Amino acid sequence: MSEQPRTAVPRLVVTQDNEFWFIAARQGRLEIQRCADCHTLRHPPAPACASCRSLSWDSVQASGKATLHSFTVIHHPRDAAFGYPLLVGLADLEEGTRLVADITGIDRDELAIGMELEVAFAEHPHGETLPQLRKPGSAA
Repeated sequence: MSEQPRTAVPRLVVTQDNEFWFIAARQGRLEIQRCADCHTLRHPPAPACASCRSLSWDSVQASGKATLHSFTVIHHPRDAAFGYPLLVGLADLEEGTRLVADITGIDRDELAIGMELEVAFAEHPHGETLPQLRKPGSAA
């Protein structure tokens, strides 16, 4: 594996509430936190359910199928660890929650609200594995 450039972006914060998510991502799985009492899905992970306030939870594996809800094109500030322009999308997951992630393998001019996407995983400059959004069936 080639060494990635250093980044000025703050390190990712892993907590008791989101550690399961990072572990699953390292294994190439997208997990969504679910309230064990009312079964409401929530992302990002949180200590309590917003619907019923329960502190009990488990998780479900997401299909990885998504639809582009919104996106932005980032030009500045530039960080040596990232290629620019950087495309970041907000995607509606098939399960009903949303995910913010980098968009990879798609040109800015090809992006369209409502387009189908899938979740893939790649190493972040900090060394953590994070989800990315791409065209369904495209190479990782």
